[in-house]
Amino acid sequence: MPTRATADEYRQIDSVVAQLESIVIGKQDELKLAFATMLAAGHLLVEDIPGVGKTTLARALAATLGLHWNRVQFTSDLLPADVIGISIFDVAKQTFRFHEGPVFTSLLLADELNRAPPKTQSALLEAMEEHQVTADGITYQLGKPFFVVATQNPQEQLGVYPLPESQLDRFMVSIELGYPDRQSEREILAGIDRREMLDTTEPVMTAESLLYWQALAKQIHTAAPVLDYVQALLDASRQMALDGECGSGLSPRAGLSLLAMCKAWALLHGRDMVLPEDVQAVFPSVASHRLAGSLRRGLPLSKQLISTINVS
Repeated sequence: MPTRATADEYRQIDSVVAQLESIVIGKQDELKLAFATMLAAGHLLVEDIPGVGKTTLARALAATLGLHWNRVQFTSDLLPADVIGISIFDVAKQTFRFHEGPVFTSLLLADELNRAPPKTQSALLEAMEEHQVTADGITYQLGKPFFVVATQNPQEQLGVYPLPESQLDRFMVSIELGYPDRQSEREILAGIDRREMLDTTEPVMTAESLLYWQALAKQIHTAAPVLDYVQALLDASRQMALDGECGSGLSPRAGLSLLAMCKAWALLHGRDMVLPEDVQAVFPSVASHRLAGSLRRGLPLSKQLISTINVS
């Protein structure tokens, strides 16, 4: 495995970003964060009101990266078996046969995840952490790559359940798309239907090449001072929790997620080492939902943390 991609190989990265930007217009930073999450082999939580392109973003990622994808619409009556699968008795063979659920895919779009009750939400915990599911005492491995892209409605809307901390901590990144600017919205209104565009979108990358880029991202160098900076942010978040400014501090898993995202962000920008600027660029999206349960409430806290730590 080479430790650095060639200039020709990096053109594939640029092509992925360009195609994503042609589908989801005017959201360059959010698209790069979403793509970097894929490079870091993490899961993505998109929190926003309906109708701003959350599902389109998930479909654009799947189509551009050449990934098989399934969609589950989470509702109040959804059961865990509807997500992971169910064992059905085969009369001919006189035995139970496991029928795989939609989680057996490369990219699972968990649409409106927080509209399902906690019991159903928890069906994804093992899959997101261990890349496997257990049904009737038997463990079934998921394929590689495997991503969960979940959408979440704002907590102030009716009919939503708050995601528990254990669920939030398994999402590497949380982003918010928001309304488009006037120029981008005009382009959307005057352009072709995004669904039609997605139906004709050709993959720029394959699942195999994505695994190659993920392996390269893991090899990005992180110097000791950068590790000190990351650790200082983790410590500061825990002190903030002790002071009652947030629910809980950042876990070691959050620290690993932050490092993985920093490496993917550096790779995305053509560098073979992590800079403090990379930490600052991805930290709000990694920390916000963990600090306050949602990106919107946690964003000011994450920015406050960055401002209190000096980069030496």
